[in-house]
Amino acid sequence: MTLTASVPAAAQTRHDSSAPIDFASDHFELQDRQNRVLLTGNVRITQAEMTLTAARTTVTYTGQITDGSPSVSRLDASGGVTVSRPDQSARGQYAVYDLNRRVITMLGGVTLRQGPNVIQGARLSINLDSGRATIDGSGVGGSATPGSGVQNQGGRVTGRFSVPKRANDAPATPAPKQ
Repeated sequence: MTLTASVPAAAQTRHDSSAPIDFASDHFELQDRQNRVLLTGNVRITQAEMTLTAARTTVTYTGQITDGSPSVSRLDASGGVTVSRPDQSARGQYAVYDLNRRVITMLGGVTLRQGPNVIQGARLSINLDSGRATIDGSGVGGSATPGSGVQNQGGRVTGRFSVPKRANDAPATPAPKQ
């Protein structure tokens, strides 16, 4: 099953994937011949209003860092990855941010939160142009945090949407016993 969740129109601000990418990590390893940088340990990457945190991230680029012309094309993150924007956050085991396609794909027990709403699945794809998030349930197993109201069932997308309290809602009364 695939579920598509669209961000409300007011929150659909286009992400600026050409904004500078700032990073912090415990360790930095430049692999210039392979056109990549390996960041490990408490990795935090920020671009505009989006933040990615992970245990490890490989930054792939074209051009050369030594001559000042690198162009980041992809981020591959692993180890408890979180991607957050002001209006939503997503968590999974792995993430790939393709800067050229402007798409983030997350895998491995993915949870997407927007306010009190929560959706879980195996794979999440976020299109940064449209703000559309698509969740696929293939390969999901186990169960969610007890009491969260969300239970994963193998191969399914699960979630909970909050419903605003209305002024004319009467408190629920139990049905009479028969």
